[in-house]
Amino acid sequence: MTFVYPAVFTPQREGGYRASFPDLACCEAFGADLEDAVENAMDAAYNWICSELEEEDCFLPNQTAVEDISLQEGELVRKIMVRVKLLPDSE
Repeated sequence: MTFVYPAVFTPQREGGYRASFPDLACCEAFGADLEDAVENAMDAAYNWICSELEEEDCFLPNQTAVEDISLQEGELVRKIMVRVKLLPDSE
């Protein structure tokens, strides 16, 4: 399955970027530069989605449209794509 969620990248005063996902509660990542932050955001989203899929009452939120995301000065949005291979139950 492929999932795509927008991430907001915020430049940090001390350097680097913080990534947060408006749709994925408490899912954040950091990177020394934008490229690292995007890569780390992909990993964070992957882990968040996999964790949710393991739950009995799995809830994957709908994707917020990029144009509906309010940005502060300096922030930018990137769509993060995550591919998860679902394995058949071994029962």
